[in-house]
Order: sequence, then structure tokens, then C-alpha cells
Amino acid sequence: MMRPVSSSTSLLSAVVSCKTLLFIRPPLLRSRFPSSAASSLLPPASRSGNVISRRLSSRFVRNERCRASYKQIKGEDELNEEACELVNGAELIIGEGDDAINAYLFKAVKNNNGTGILLLSDIFGFEDSFTRDFAYHVACNGYNVLVPDLFRGDPWMRDQPRNLFEQWLSSQDPARVAKDIDASAQWMAAELVAAGISKKLGLIGFCFGGGRLVEALARDESSRFGTGVSFYGTRMDPRAAANVKVPVLFVSGNNDPLCPVGVLTAFEKIIGRGSKVVIFEGRGHGFAHRPESPEEDADADQAFLIMRNWLHDQLAVSEETPQEEEEEVEDII
Repeated sequence: MMRPVSSSTSLLSAVVSCKTLLFIRPPLLRSRFPSSAASSLLPPASRSGNVISRRLSSRFVRNERCRASYKQIKGEDELNEEACELVNGAELIIGEGDDAINAYLFKAVKNNNGTGILLLSDIFGFEDSFTRDFAYHVACNGYNVLVPDLFRGDPWMRDQPRNLFEQWLSSQDPARVAKDIDASAQWMAAELVAAGISKKLGLIGFCFGGGRLVEALARDESSRFGTGVSFYGTRMDPRAAANVKVPVLFVSGNNDPLCPVGVLTAFEKIIGRGSKVVIFEGRGHGFAHRPESPEEDADADQAFLIMRNWLHDQLAVSEETPQEEEEEVEDII
């Protein structure tokens, strides 16, 4: 059973007070395609916490040419393997009663940069292995990544008839989803403050979550977020885009009917503030976190690298001196 975490609990004690998993990065590699039991990087949320050792993907270490069209976004291909050694994972319950939200927290141990990331899942929910795989890799780059359950235990299941999708989606009250996203952001911001850190948060979203990302940034009156990365966001509201006050990176494919390129370029112009659009040629919906071929796998790697550098430039590179930054990281670990 997951245990609730109060707003006064620090990130470190949150990991200690809940069921904790320690993920150790062993020698590479494993393939991430096609979908199979072997593709599940993380155990289900209901499994008991133990020290888990698994082979991870070759992501982030390739030297392949990107087939994407983009401007002023770097794609550094090297990652210090030693920096991706340890990640803690913990199941959380944020809030109480009817407002309680299940979530999963990934926390970098060795190279923690003291920055929080809120990751909004696609329709398959926060327990999906591909979503947790992606969140793990973000954390192993130095971040604290919180993945909330946007669907309150009722995600879309792959075996459901497609003609029931709109009915299912309509059952996910937009006001309730928005409230849960805001509560999750507030919780993470409070945890960082409790640890003596007051950095801006980052926001990442896929598909459904990518669309809600724009709305969440538009509601961010407390200026908790410093940037957002939307992967092929769906059903995005241009009216919300006008109220976004931070730069957003939009990543998609030019063969994705659910996220037309024209919509993204329009959002880029509406938001401004240095926002960017990265389009991968020939790619459809979901390629960056659910690759289904070796070719998509390579582009998923490159999309991650672009996102990683964007987050680093927007969040991790701060105005503090290196000494001050090091002291903050020591506080959280």
C-alpha cells in the first residue's frame, strides 16, 4: 500500500517514508522495440521495493545524424555514464481524501542538480512502463521527476474498443485533471523549498499530457515553472497559449495527424519567448517515448538529447555560482 506524504516532508524523507526502489545503472544495453515484457524497465507500482538491477537502453550514447528540422537546438551525443548511476524511486500519495493523488517520484542520487520536473503522461497513465522508462532517464540526468496519476486509477487500456475512447475521455473531468496537475506542481515546489532550494520547475508532457502542459503553464500565476517540453500534444487550446509566459519546446513528427505541424508553429509564434518547434521527418504519434522500429528508436534518442539540452539551458544553468549550486545539491541528497 502506498503511504501519503505531507507537504512538510522533504524530497529525501519522502523517499525514505515510502516504498523505495534503488535503480542501479549496469553496463548497457537493451533494445526498446518492439513492445514486450522485456521493454518494461520498471516494476509495477504495486511491487515490493528492493534493489533492482536491470539492463538499460542504449539511449543517449549514439552518434547518429538527426533527421529532424530545427533551429538553434543542440543535440549533444555524449553522456557521462558515471553520472547516470543511481536513481531512487518512490510511490507517493499527494493530498488526502477525495483530493489524494497517486504519483511516482524518481530522484537522482549521485548527480542531483536540485531541479524538479513534473511529467504528464499520455492516456495510458503514470504506471505505463514506457512513461516510467522515460521518467527514469530524465532523472538519471540529474533531476527529480514526479509523475502523477492524471486519471485517478482509470487510464485508457489498450484492449478497450476504440469506439469507447471519446466516452472514456469525457469521463476525465478537465477541471479535476487541471486541479491535480496544479496540486502536484505545488507539492514539488514546496518539497524543494523545504530542502532549501527555490529553483523553477520544468514541465514535460506526452500526447494528452502534452496538451495539458500548455494549459498548466497558462495557469501558472505563481510562476513555478521555468519551461515546458511538449511531445506531440493533443487537443491544445490556442487561447491558453497566449497566457504562457515561459519558453516551450514542441517536439513532434510531420506524419502525426493528432498534432499537426501547423498548430505547433502557430503556438510557437503565440507564446514567443524563445519557444522552438522540432519536427522529425516521417515520424508519427508517440515515436519519442514509444518507438516501434530501429529507425524510430534512433530518432527517439535524438529527441531525448534535444530535450535534455533544452532543460539544461532553461533550468539547470542558473544565475548562481558553481559553488552555490553545489551546496544546494548537497542539501537535497
